[in-house]
Amino acid sequence: MLIVITGGSASGKSAHAEDMICRYAPASRLYLATMEPFGAEARARIARHHALRQGKGFETVEWYRDLPALNLGKRYHGILLECMSNLLANEVFAPQGCQKDAVPSILQGVKKLEAACSCLVVVTNEIFSDGLPYPVETVAYIDTLGRLNTALAQMADAVAESVCGILVPVKGAEYF
Repeated sequence: MLIVITGGSASGKSAHAEDMICRYAPASRLYLATMEPFGAEARARIARHHALRQGKGFETVEWYRDLPALNLGKRYHGILLECMSNLLANEVFAPQGCQKDAVPSILQGVKKLEAACSCLVVVTNEIFSDGLPYPVETVAYIDTLGRLNTALAQMADAVAESVCGILVPVKGAEYF
């Protein structure tokens, strides 16, 4: 089962994703972290997410690029992949990333993860509606994330958006 949870910054999507994994994965839960710890703000955010998962039975693996190359070594009941926007940025902007091949590579990795568990929950961001002008590279990244999110939603059994801490089902409401 693949569940996609999207939402804006600080919308509660991470907490909802953890709740979904805890609901559908009675044991062996993996948190696949994609945020590289660049700077104090990133480290603080990582620490906050670590604290949120405390006591929920998650094993954590940090993996920043090349999702298809990840070898988990075992099957999990549930995997939480957080977050797609970080993973895409790592692939597109890091010199060692796969740049133009990011979307097919990530989708291949998601399919591999889905085969390695009973429930995969993917967290992504809704960054498409602020209406602000951005540099060309940022606009290209936003467009690519939109294409990636669209492909994930088509693959998913269920999709929901976290709006002000409220989970709003978009597809597969029976899963929520």
